[in-house]
Amino acid sequence: MLRTILSISGKPGLYKLISRGKNMLIVESLDATKKRQPVHGTDKVISLGDIAMYTDEEEIPLYQVFANVKAKEEGNLATLDIKKASANELHEYMAAVLPNYDRDRVYNNDIKKLISWYNILISNGITEFEEVVEEAEETTAE
Repeated sequence: MLRTILSISGKPGLYKLISRGKNMLIVESLDATKKRQPVHGTDKVISLGDIAMYTDEEEIPLYQVFANVKAKEEGNLATLDIKKASANELHEYMAAVLPNYDRDRVYNNDIKKLISWYNILISNGITEFEEVVEEAEETTAE
């Protein structure tokens, strides 16, 4: 499922892939409007399944970080208010979620985006991060 959830550069929020056309994608916003729109080949689009977070040893896939946030929050929305949180609060939260994250390469905006995306996914009923990604990898491997 995370492979079909997209981030589009320059557009807030997350989008679900609906259809593929020639030189464009049809996506649906995961916000309350559920608005569908075309995304052209010139737009920078990345799947959440292709994103990873830097740690001191290696990069950790985003679905594992989401699973850690889910465990910390007990499956609920994130308790940290990213609009009011200080830089120290953001880094404390990230340390609780992923203790060995790379403090030099993970910026405040990265942490805010992680929490924001997690809240969007939970609000839309997408709560199984690991199982869903593993199934998608098995399907593409066949």
